[in-house]
Amino acid sequence: MTPLNIVILAAGKGTRMYSEMPKVLHALAGKPLIQHVLDCASELKPRQICVVYGHGGEAVPKAMQQYAARFVIQEPQLGTGHALQQAMPHLDDDSLTMVLYGDVPLIQYSTLHQMAQAGNGLVLLTVHLANPAGYGRIVRDAQGDVLSIVEEKDATPEQREIQEVNTGILLAPTKSLRAWLAKLQNNNSQGEYYLTDIVCMAVQQGIVVHTVQPVHEWEIHGINSKSQLAVLERTWQLVAASRLLVQGVTIADPARIDVRGKLSCGRDVEIDVGCIFAGEVSLGDNVRVGAYSVIRNASIGEGTEIAAYSHIDSSEVGAHCHIGPYARLRPGTRLHDGVHIGNFVEVKNSEIATQSKANHLSYIGDSSVGSRVNIGAGTITCNYDGVNKHRTIIEDDVFIGSDTQLVAPVTVGRGATIGAGTTVWKNAPAGELTMNDKTQSIKPGWKRPQKVKK
Repeated sequence: MTPLNIVILAAGKGTRMYSEMPKVLHALAGKPLIQHVLDCASELKPRQICVVYGHGGEAVPKAMQQYAARFVIQEPQLGTGHALQQAMPHLDDDSLTMVLYGDVPLIQYSTLHQMAQAGNGLVLLTVHLANPAGYGRIVRDAQGDVLSIVEEKDATPEQREIQEVNTGILLAPTKSLRAWLAKLQNNNSQGEYYLTDIVCMAVQQGIVVHTVQPVHEWEIHGINSKSQLAVLERTWQLVAASRLLVQGVTIADPARIDVRGKLSCGRDVEIDVGCIFAGEVSLGDNVRVGAYSVIRNASIGEGTEIAAYSHIDSSEVGAHCHIGPYARLRPGTRLHDGVHIGNFVEVKNSEIATQSKANHLSYIGDSSVGSRVNIGAGTITCNYDGVNKHRTIIEDDVFIGSDTQLVAPVTVGRGATIGAGTTVWKNAPAGELTMNDKTQSIKPGWKRPQKVKK
């Protein structure tokens, strides 16, 4: 099999974005436009990926440094043909080269695979549009063979009536591509070197020009403005919602869900309006997610109910839990089965064992909580002394009364009861009632703690 190179053209300034950020770094579905393209390109397992960047300096390679791609600068920007020329010194003649675009984010692997199977010669990705304005037209002869691509600015009135357009995505033998690029001229209205001019060269040499069409028109839509970005965002979200519906997920309104990453769902999952799923999220069987909840990089066990306006980030939630409404699980939270976290409760970097509950207005941070623990309303684990974080340990079967402060590091023993309004400074013994008296003590000479060097 002939090795494959992929070149992603990403040097455009994006003037109509009205932003200092390079156009290809603007986000769609939670990640930069060019990252969508890089992920799709990587699926083809190419010999190498080369990204041609320009506007924004090193911002693009810095943002995408996790990819094993070669980044080549185009300076100045003199058109798509000139951009591809910058990559050619890094491509071997014994290969094929596919050209993609950093601002066409939703191209699919299936379409690119179809191009790779289309045959020898030059392969173009084309599409028929009801309104082809702005695109280069595919000019064919009487037999239907491709003759050339004409840009709209250079097209005759008759050519502008053509509805088959060039997407810019192509595949060609690298050796041929190198020769064609060397012959490009910039005698056009823009004074640029058009990559599309190589089509005429291929035809003149008798090289077959194949065309492939994508399954979905939205695959080839490019981004040149915030308005186009917003339209494509909603298009993609409807696609994502449709896929979930096909899998059996109940979605209250497919127009009001955002999937900004990967969402996997079990059977009989229900999702209410306005929910956002970011990163890697898994929902087990019979999970219900209430309206306007935000879940990022989390796994939710079967039968768990997440009430409205809850936020879950980088956490693990067991089966048959009840979260919210207005609850917040911050990174490092792990809830075992049957845990209840109620309204206006925040949990951070803590593990809470089975059948424990904190139902109202509490903060649990840097804590280990046992099973069957009841945490009363207004309870706070005071984990931060102003410089360092400390851990609170609450053992099984503890009852903590309302308005309690647990000043870490501290341990509450198994079966202990903490009276309402108590500030726990010292370890509370197992099986005993601990509560404050009415006195207030002053500690002369006390100094604030200093930062502990790690």
